[in-house]
Amino acid sequence: MSERIVISGWGQITQPKDARAPFLEPLDLMEQAARAAAVIAGPGVLAGIDALFVVRTQSRVLSDPAGDLARRLGVTPKIMRVSGIGGESPQHFVNQAAGLLARGEATTVLICGAETYYPRTKDAVTGENALTQGIASDYDAEDAVGSSALEQHHGVSLPIHGFPLFETALWADSGLDRAGWLAQVGGMWSRFSTVAAAHPNAWTRIPCSAEEIITPSAQNRPIAFPYTKRMVSLVMADLGAAIVMTTERHAQQLRGSASPVYFLGGAYAKDRQRFLADKARFTRSPALAAAAAKATTRAGISVAEIEGFDLYSCFPCAVSVAKRELGIANNDPRALTMTGGLGFFGGPGSNFALHGIATMAEAIANGRYRTGLTTALGWFMHKYAVGIYGATPNAADFSNADREDDASPLAGDPPIAQAGAVEGVGTIETYTVIFARDQTPARGVIYGRTADGLRFVANSPHEAATYTALMAENQIGRPVQLSTERATQLNLAILA
Repeated sequence: MSERIVISGWGQITQPKDARAPFLEPLDLMEQAARAAAVIAGPGVLAGIDALFVVRTQSRVLSDPAGDLARRLGVTPKIMRVSGIGGESPQHFVNQAAGLLARGEATTVLICGAETYYPRTKDAVTGENALTQGIASDYDAEDAVGSSALEQHHGVSLPIHGFPLFETALWADSGLDRAGWLAQVGGMWSRFSTVAAAHPNAWTRIPCSAEEIITPSAQNRPIAFPYTKRMVSLVMADLGAAIVMTTERHAQQLRGSASPVYFLGGAYAKDRQRFLADKARFTRSPALAAAAAKATTRAGISVAEIEGFDLYSCFPCAVSVAKRELGIANNDPRALTMTGGLGFFGGPGSNFALHGIATMAEAIANGRYRTGLTTALGWFMHKYAVGIYGATPNAADFSNADREDDASPLAGDPPIAQAGAVEGVGTIETYTVIFARDQTPARGVIYGRTADGLRFVANSPHEAATYTALMAENQIGRPVQLSTERATQLNLAILA
């Protein structure tokens, strides 16, 4: 029989807004979270750490986070890894750790991550530049960018620019008018805020009504239609998390203080249609569908048998798409989040999913759930990792699952053909209106198809009438007149 893999310890640390100097940095939070996880896992667990995985920090430039953390903890792991950029990283690490443990390549794996984004000095980076302030200038891995050159040229580069495009497409697909759709989305997000309010590590612990979430105000400015500030990820937070993974046999020897939480199965996948402009559909995720199918098959459990979820929740659309791919109905009574989501708990860089996993593990160990499923996504639903956990073991063999996924991660169809410069008539497939900080529209971004079926990316005219039309009623399917400005090479889409 293959080794049974467990999470034997977990820890989460929050540096509050009113903390006093000297302030904790990411490595400080990682160390504290790791030591908290070790207390639960059992005496002497740190001495046996032979694999250390660190989620790449994006709020600070750290040259050797794994080595530095190992030295702080006094451990000498034979395997050390630092992830790339992407919210799927923590769950992907869990899946890889399970493979190492099942193959006997490691006995105890520590997974850590932390961010300190909250601005505590006058010269702190804020606004759109904050998210990637900790990425070194010479970091050139493919995951450093989430959008193509064409998309960036038209104003789509950060998650707050791109995820609203999914939301507008979901709105059209729903058949609801604007008020009905926003009420549905706001109601779901309000329930998430209530969960965050009860979580001891959440950054925001004040529940919000649906109306407070969807209505623009001085405290809830519009970000990118249809999203307000309370509908997007809360980046400016100081949070850290850690989990300890080992075999059931070794966990029993360590005599930890919590019931073991079994890893039942996991999977990882990447969408062949990497960028938003590559995607044939804005309401589905082939990568999540593939990862979920593999994970449930490996775990020997169906989604219907799962008792609780922590669905990656950077924006409402991510939850809505996950529900579609997992077959979760709108009236399903099961919990969709353990944490309250990135919008309320806090969404620091690539590490949020580790908080979801730690919270799920604690909930299962405490008997709140017998089974749980977590999802984690990177960039614009490009990469997905899924994990399934339980209070009782299964007979799954994890020896090759991680290797299979890393060797053949691609899912879905190839990218759709695109147009650079455009001319003639096109049709809108999705869009958003991006706002300036003064709450005025800064630009409209429209994705669609040309008359010959090519994907185009364009800006709308910078005029009040166009912005009003785009936001008052759903314009997907409406024809537009396309042209390209020679001087700027910007595509323009005028509502027909």
